[in-house]
Amino acid sequence: MLEEYLHQIRQDGFTIFQDVIPADEIAAVRRHILEAARRLADPKKLADLKVSHVSSFINHEQSFAPYLTDPRMIEVVHALLGPHFRISYTTTQINEPGNPRTRWHADWPFNQKNAGHIPAPYPDGCFHLTTLWMFSPFTSENGGTLVVPGSHRITTNPTTDMGVDPDAPYPTELLVTGRAGSVLMFDSRLWHAANHNGSSEQRVAMSIRFAPWWLNLEVLRPGSDERRRMVDETGRTESCVPSVTRQAYNRLPSDVQPLFRHWVETAREAESRLQQPSSAGGP
Repeated sequence: MLEEYLHQIRQDGFTIFQDVIPADEIAAVRRHILEAARRLADPKKLADLKVSHVSSFINHEQSFAPYLTDPRMIEVVHALLGPHFRISYTTTQINEPGNPRTRWHADWPFNQKNAGHIPAPYPDGCFHLTTLWMFSPFTSENGGTLVVPGSHRITTNPTTDMGVDPDAPYPTELLVTGRAGSVLMFDSRLWHAANHNGSSEQRVAMSIRFAPWWLNLEVLRPGSDERRRMVDETGRTESCVPSVTRQAYNRLPSDVQPLFRHWVETAREAESRLQQPSSAGGP
C-alpha cells in the first residue's frame, strides 16, 4: 500500500486513508471537537465567513491526538519528508450550512499572498504535506473538498496572477468525498478549495500539516523575530500558530509528543501568555 499511496500523491497530488479513526469512535471524537470549537471560535468570523478556524487546536482538545501516528500515514510522511518530520498546524475547519465555495489556493508556504512564502515559480519538490481529517462525512451535499489533480506539479497557483480565475470552476476539478474517520492527504502545492455546504449539517474537519525538519516555520510563531520582520514591520498577513503549552504537550501520548516538541513554548513565552488578558482563543 505504501507504493500505491506514494504513487497517488506524486502523480495526482493527493490520496485518502480510510478509517484512520474507527467507525465506533468517530462520533465521540467529533462531539469533543465541536464542543471545544464552539467555545473558542471567533463569533464575528463565524457569522461573516460561516467557518470556524481555531489555530493550535491541540492546545485545547486532544481527542484526535492518538490517531496522529496512524502507521500508514506516518510511513508515507517519512517517505516524502524524511525521518525528522514534525507537525506544523492543527487548525479546525468547520464549515457551517450555507458556507460558500472558497477560492482556489495552495497551502503555506506556497500561498503567494502569505508574508512567508516560497516565491513563484517555486521548485518541484514536496516541502509540506496537508491532511484534512474528516470528522464528518465529506459528501456532495455538504461540499467536501475540491482539488485539481496534478496541479501540484505546476510552478505557481491562483493566489498570484497567472490567468486563472480563483473563483471559477476549473475544467479538471474533482470533488473529494469520504466517510467520517478518513483522512485526505495532499502535497501542499495542490490547488484546492472548500466547496459550498448545501446541507443542513456542519462539515467538521481539521487541517493538520506535516513539515520536514529543515522548513523554517518561525514566521508562523507569535513573537518570533521572523514574524516581526516579515509580518509586523511590513503590514503583510500570515497564519498565526501559537506555541504548544507545556501542559498540553505533557497530556499528549508519548508517541505523539515528538511531532510537537519543536513548538513547545519557552518559559518566557509562558510567562507572557499568562500576563495577557484571557480570551476565547487562549489555551
